[in-house]
Amino acid sequence: MVRLLGPQDRLLRMVEKEHPDVDVHVRGNEITLTGEPDAVAAARALVDELIAMTRRGADLAPDDVASSSRILQREEGIRPSEVLSEPILSSRGKVIRPKTLGQRDYVDAIDANTIVFGIGPAGTGKTYLAMAKAVQALQRKEVSRIILTRPAVEAGERLGFLPGTLNDKIDPYLRPLYDALNEMMDPEIVPKLMATGTIEVAPLAYMRGRTLNDSFVVLDEAQNTTPEQMKMFLTRLGFGTRMVVTGDITQVDLPTGSSGLRLVSRVLSDIDDIHFARLTSDDVVRHSLVGRIVDAYSEYDEKRAAARHERDQASEFANRAERRSARPAGPRDRLPKRG
Repeated sequence: MVRLLGPQDRLLRMVEKEHPDVDVHVRGNEITLTGEPDAVAAARALVDELIAMTRRGADLAPDDVASSSRILQREEGIRPSEVLSEPILSSRGKVIRPKTLGQRDYVDAIDANTIVFGIGPAGTGKTYLAMAKAVQALQRKEVSRIILTRPAVEAGERLGFLPGTLNDKIDPYLRPLYDALNEMMDPEIVPKLMATGTIEVAPLAYMRGRTLNDSFVVLDEAQNTTPEQMKMFLTRLGFGTRMVVTGDITQVDLPTGSSGLRLVSRVLSDIDDIHFARLTSDDVVRHSLVGRIVDAYSEYDEKRAAARHERDQASEFANRAERRSARPAGPRDRLPKRG
């Protein structure tokens, strides 16, 4: 019951928030739900799923309650306890697992396909889950090494020349990957695995000319690759290798040119063994405000695109009218008027 209710009854408060028409009372090991029959039935289904997840050893968070409620509302016969409680990795007392239905589909796609593109907004766990699957594959000896890479592009600022050796210069760009690795593995083991080449973290520019065999390769921040870089990376694929490419096409930091991630979704969408997993604001597992921020920016971008389209149409109409008015008069136009 303590694990089900959460610290300061936080999970209980989330159940009440998801079902405001139901009164929830807890006494001892009993939970009483009061309200209209349909509302009580929906709230009970949610509580039953949370109990099932707790019995499977899942450490529940408020986001898990919200995700479970959304899954149950879809009326597809899917049980959150079967979808969300299966762990990918356990490390340092922390269990890494998908927390939304979209994340579950993303993880399943990684198991079923050679190349998977995880496309979605910030906070949806694209890179984190991909790296968890990479560590899992290494521990199971499904691959012999992990290769993590990302393009060295600043996010809207020019940092200038960084001091130190080449590794010191590229380290700030790759720091998010190191941080995730240290969360999933013993920090004392990571340097040893990197020294032996079992784990490699490198900028995308180092991939040219290589063939990557028996590896799990993760390309992060792929929206900042050019079409040429994306083609170069994908053609590094060797035997026994799996690739996961993650990115957010709404956060392109390239100074000029088009994003390779935008283009590849059109070029490779019909090829077997390549899967495009598209995550949404419903899959955001950071602070609840992040999902609302993503939705607000998406709505703003849609309105701006619609306004731009209207301006382009009005401009084209005006240009056509101007061309017609500037056209020289023909013989028919010069005939004298009768009367």
